Amino acid sequence: MTFQHALRTFSAAMFAAGAMTVVPTAQTAPLAMDTARVTIVGSSNIHEYTASTETVRVTRVKLAVPATGDKFWDDVVKPGALEGFEVSIPAATLTSPKAGLDKNMHKALKVDEHRDITFRLARLERAATGALMAVGTLRIAGVEREVVLGLKTERRDAALVVKGQLALLMTDYGIKPPVAMLGMLKTDPKVTITFETVLSVPRT
Repeated sequence: MTFQHALRTFSAAMFAAGAMTVVPTAQTAPLAMDTARVTIVGSSNIHEYTASTETVRVTRVKLAVPATGDKFWDDVVKPGALEGFEVSIPAATLTSPKAGLDKNMHKALKVDEHRDITFRLARLERAATGALMAVGTLRIAGVEREVVLGLKTERRDAALVVKGQLALLMTDYGIKPPVAMLGMLKTDPKVTITFETVLSVPRT
């Protein structure tokens, strides 16, 4: 029961896909996501648990100004450069390494009613420290909350690697931390999401 409640707090993460589909609608430039992985980690007073996915659909990408060539990624990560960026993760693709937990997890996520977990970027910001922050709306099982994702970017040849981490509380989404085994197992309301994505440079 731990997974099914904790994973309702999942998003983003937002950037993840080993098999991603880029939808051309509203795009001003091509964008390809080559590989990625999102992992959720939580804990109880007995053990830790994890779940992950490598499937995400990019449903919207819109640049404020055309960006091409060698400086494409430098331009894209500047605040104001992305007018729109949305991703959608099929909730049913989230799986855990422990057998028997996925069915309960998917039931808790209401995958029949709310098939996708989505993140909609509002804006990119630079913190005083220079760190890149993604501010947006995370929707899980029909519940929306604003979140701020700390991002790290790294050029890898012609690609851009995007890494990040986000800590969420179940209670922020109206979820009561579950208990089991007659109260012997108590779940920490905090879960941590990590993600890493490799984005390919558009061809010109």
